[in-house]
Amino acid sequence: MSNIIVLGGGMVGSAMAIDLSTKHKVTLTDLNQKVLDKVKQKCPVLSVEQLDVTNKETLRKAIIKHDLVICAVPGFLGFETLKTIIESERDVIDISFFPENSLDLDALAKEKKVTAIVDCGVAPGMDNIILGYYNEKMKLTDFECLVGGLPKIKKWPFCYKAPFSPIDVIEEYTRPARYVENGHEVIREPLTDCDYVEFERIGTLESFNSDGLRSIIHTMSHIPNMKEKTLRYPGHVEYIRVLKESGFFSNDKIEIQGKAISPLDFTSKILFHEWKLGEKEEELTVMRVTVKGKNKNGQLEEVVYNLYDEYNSETNTASMSRTTGYTATAAANLFLEGLFNEKGVFPPELVGKHEVCFNYFMNYLEERNVVYKKSSRLL
Repeated sequence: MSNIIVLGGGMVGSAMAIDLSTKHKVTLTDLNQKVLDKVKQKCPVLSVEQLDVTNKETLRKAIIKHDLVICAVPGFLGFETLKTIIESERDVIDISFFPENSLDLDALAKEKKVTAIVDCGVAPGMDNIILGYYNEKMKLTDFECLVGGLPKIKKWPFCYKAPFSPIDVIEEYTRPARYVENGHEVIREPLTDCDYVEFERIGTLESFNSDGLRSIIHTMSHIPNMKEKTLRYPGHVEYIRVLKESGFFSNDKIEIQGKAISPLDFTSKILFHEWKLGEKEEELTVMRVTVKGKNKNGQLEEVVYNLYDEYNSETNTASMSRTTGYTATAAANLFLEGLFNEKGVFPPELVGKHEVCFNYFMNYLEERNVVYKKSSRLL
């Protein structure tokens, strides 16, 4: 039994703390005591502690007495929090998905003899793990990830609910999307190249460009074609583009009745209510990961992994919490069991490339009924 501290008591952080508490002694921290009290009611064996991660000294004191840190703070706090954890010589699993490049902390982690597994969610996360594994098995030419979290009940006009802050979702709609095509990095506008894609159990979804490749642009630069697209119900993109083109996502302040306000702040406030996912509101996660290349026999092969996961009404756990959080808790357990102990910063593809780790992730998730269905065909 290990001593684990989880930073961030939101939907995913709390799900991870509860999952880990079945095998380990877990302390859950958050800035908001009400959030902690609620999770404690749900899982009394957890220890809870109010903590402000922006106070570096307090953060150091909180984490130093634990064997492993799980970082689930909001993205804008992620990089500095991870840096403080590494400086404090604590091993860490991170799902804060911050915009900075995590590999910038690799030299520091090696110097401090720390293992930091980052971006360890569903996507980025499991798609990287699948890619890392098949990169060892095949000479890959193509990688594609289609992924989305959606409400089961479509509510007009957006047909969307967010398990996290609208500002993070809007970031997906405004940040330029990076792809790799024919060996070259290409930058495209988000919300473009829309396609309709069919999925079992859900029907037609709309895919569009988003900036989700992250670390694999650097770690898998030998693969000539790599793409990540976000999935929504058909029609969503058009409504978002209307807002975007009309200036609702602008950071430039405008004056209204003598007060300066940014349209983005206003839009986020409105959409917070429109997109807020209810505590027991049913939602789902859908993902399709496709890799292509030459297998060991020199044949051109395509391998596809499909995920369809729903809200769990027995445990009142959102699908996004399960698919994201249990990937991270799998990483935590495989690290604590000694299956991966290299020092430095490791995106999931550099963990998943080891067959024993890949199998551990798949089995751990399947035990929790998060099932990736594999199919393959020769081309």
